[in-house]
Amino acid sequence: MHIKFPACSARGRKFHLPLKVGSGENVPARGPGRSCPPGTAAFGKAMDASSHDVLLVGGGGAGLRAAIAAAEVNPKLRIAVISKVYPMRSHTVSAEGGAAGVIKPDDSLDEHAYDTISGGDWLCDQDAVEAFAKEAPQELLQLERWGCPWSREPDGHIAVRAFGGMKKRRTWFAADKTGFHMLHTLFQTTLKYEPITRYDEWFVTKLLVDDGRVQGVVAIELMSGKIQAITAKAVILCTGGCGRVFPFTTNANIKNGDGMALAYRAGAPLKDMEFVQYHPTGLPFTGILITEAARSEGGYMLNKDGYRYLQDYNLGKPQPKPVLRSMELGPRDRLSQAFVKEDQKGRTTQTPYGSIVHLDLRHLGEKLINAKLPFVRELCLKYQNIDPVKELIPVRPVVHYMMGGVSTDINGATPFAGLYAAGEVACVSINGANRLGSNSLPECLVFGARAGKAAALFAAEQNAPDGNVLAQASDEQRRLETQFLRKTGGRERISTIREEMQATVEKSAGIYREGSSLTEATNKLRKLQERYHDINLDDRSRTFNTELEAALELGFMLDVAESIVQSALHRTESRGAHQRTDFPARDDNKFLAHSLIYRNADGSSRVEYVPVKITRWAPGERVYGEQPQEKHEQTQGISAERAS
Repeated sequence: MHIKFPACSARGRKFHLPLKVGSGENVPARGPGRSCPPGTAAFGKAMDASSHDVLLVGGGGAGLRAAIAAAEVNPKLRIAVISKVYPMRSHTVSAEGGAAGVIKPDDSLDEHAYDTISGGDWLCDQDAVEAFAKEAPQELLQLERWGCPWSREPDGHIAVRAFGGMKKRRTWFAADKTGFHMLHTLFQTTLKYEPITRYDEWFVTKLLVDDGRVQGVVAIELMSGKIQAITAKAVILCTGGCGRVFPFTTNANIKNGDGMALAYRAGAPLKDMEFVQYHPTGLPFTGILITEAARSEGGYMLNKDGYRYLQDYNLGKPQPKPVLRSMELGPRDRLSQAFVKEDQKGRTTQTPYGSIVHLDLRHLGEKLINAKLPFVRELCLKYQNIDPVKELIPVRPVVHYMMGGVSTDINGATPFAGLYAAGEVACVSINGANRLGSNSLPECLVFGARAGKAAALFAAEQNAPDGNVLAQASDEQRRLETQFLRKTGGRERISTIREEMQATVEKSAGIYREGSSLTEATNKLRKLQERYHDINLDDRSRTFNTELEAALELGFMLDVAESIVQSALHRTESRGAHQRTDFPARDDNKFLAHSLIYRNADGSSRVEYVPVKITRWAPGERVYGEQPQEKHEQTQGISAERAS
């Protein structure tokens, strides 16, 4: 029997959705903010369900851009954005320095592409990079039309600043709060699209896969503890990175690799997970980022003797003013590696929070700092109790960004039908072995838009999910109850396992790696996985159960940690951010290839390789400290993929 209920309203959007749930009854979908139909609301009872055409998991820059793109493709599609935090608390808001895009007459798309490819140590897929370089300026201009307040030159033109590894000034900025202004612009733009529904403060625990296609998710409403199936014809992961796998990171507490682990558990491969970027300038106690813009404006990196030490590491000679692709404007991987060498030489300053060097902005003057780096000054005053106008800023390398992620094509599609990914959670790959600063924000825009369009077109051709998906959702509900909320007798603490995991990953897969420590870490993580099944939760409540959330996040992080360590163990070369002391050379013959790590049915993993896509630029030496030759080994004849 098919029963049609009255329409439910989801934030003012009415829709009918009679769905078959675990009890065998048909109940309507519940929109956010609506109470459940009688008899469908609690753990252990029939599961509530809702349905959309396109579901975005993550409400940051990539997620909101994808939602807008999907709505523009087909205004009749029902689109939803689900996020474990209110969208304006997504980590995009923390980006400071800027967004790269060719806008000045002395710059070119080819130069942006080359800087990105060489900065990524030739592990970037060049077709994706060329598309990215072409579309980034268009996306940044679109943001301006939507209201993003880009900083301006005195004549009214867009202002740009230098950034590390780039030979031209092409980084757009809004003072040093670029991410905040971009996210605010995207968020308020989504409000004008009627089809977009939001699930704020919902936590996704599982992807629903049936007939070889991703068809929705299971999620917990954090406010009530309610578990709900949210089905969709296409799902886009936009959950950001996984910095919290490490103990010292610029990443917010929400960045635990949730989306990566969701895809990995469902059977999708993760690509290039061994490449973890350390930013060279984080505050030593908090890990708060001091933006690269501080160096682009002319800041100096000094060791304990007041010496500009980067000149000792093939990064050029010191000059009073910043020089592009030189010294402090070298790539982040090289600057972080130089710090380690300085520390080994005993030329860093020892503090209770580890070894540090100093960033000197004093010579820039109060007027410039207040105009272009006001947030840097504010952070230093509030969190370090120093004034960079008068004092040196203590800094040390800090985990910042994940080059790897869910493997996607140039349109954000994963090998799984119906599953897409964009932003830091994804690996297209335009970042290769090392991301250049200011490429991540336009990456969210370019590939968020591409994924949104592709998912919308895919969803328009699909049938609605059937009862098999809801049966899976009921299984997930039982798992959450039995493994966490109703479990008794667990002996392990979440914080203990998390701290051991973070210490293990930092020791084995930090700035420098070595085979024996990676092997040891593999064994340690396997034991932590076993111990994880014996965790104990003190909080059994349903309302904002942050302990349950922390437990679920820890499970995701353990999976991501395993993928990082395993991928690093298998890549027996040094390239970009992956530096093996036992294999110090780059090996293009064997490893000009992306790693793909899969989860096997028994919970183990396997690593495979696929060739890097090379279109025009043959691999060469990364040269910094002097301008590379203009020809930069451009090869028009190379169009086929280079096999590993």
